[in-house]
Amino acid sequence: MDEINKTNRERWNALASANVEWSRPFLDFTLEKAAEYIYRYDIIKDVAGKEVLCLASGGGQDSVAFGLLGAKVTVMDLSDIQLTRDQQAAAHHNLSIEIIQGDMRDLSRFPDNSFDLVWQPYSVNFVPRVEPVYRGVARVLKPGGIYYMQFANPFVHTVDDETWDGNAYSLNRSYIDGENTSNYFPHWDVTQDDDSTIKIESPHEFRHNLSTVLNTLAKSGFIFLYLQEYMLKDKNPEPGSWAHFTQVSPPWFDSFWKFEG
Repeated sequence: MDEINKTNRERWNALASANVEWSRPFLDFTLEKAAEYIYRYDIIKDVAGKEVLCLASGGGQDSVAFGLLGAKVTVMDLSDIQLTRDQQAAAHHNLSIEIIQGDMRDLSRFPDNSFDLVWQPYSVNFVPRVEPVYRGVARVLKPGGIYYMQFANPFVHTVDDETWDGNAYSLNRSYIDGENTSNYFPHWDVTQDDDSTIKIESPHEFRHNLSTVLNTLAKSGFIFLYLQEYMLKDKNPEPGSWAHFTQVSPPWFDSFWKFEG
């Protein structure tokens, strides 16, 4: 276990304990909600009976959606507490889900060609290099398998949504591949049920330049299928609000890739 792994495990446990948004299990999910969630981009059509790896995807959300749709689900995450949310959600929905604690950079426990689909929401930016993740995913995917991967928009990764000055958000930091961007944002503000916030130390988070992401995926045998910018749909959002920021500077991308083998 290296320092990145150790620190991020501790800090994601703290974030999950504080009930950060991505640690709140989908206990109210129905089959219809699961289908809308997984099939919303019309790339994945039917996961019933498919072997799915939810990679660095703990929290009792993605695993529930796939489980309700009939997939054979394995969820792997660094955070022990995130994984307890998957256990909670699986028990609530009477689902059978395999749960594994581990680092996304090391998929050696899985045989080659194990999965039809690897589903990785925003997490690859918590490791300093993408190469070991993408190589590992390529190895465990079956030829023709699909890789969903969400990643930070590297052009605005160090832009603070609170820097609105009435005209623009401040974009003034160099575009450095592999930079530890948590140095600029040492804490996350986690909103509580009473609308108060508590500060939790940020996990290590890294910028991956667009050329690094795309070229490494291509070299690993992936073919691009689809990309969607994250933008909230609010009409006429208040300048300086989070919704406004996402419409000016989409903070991350959803992408789909096919592994050619």
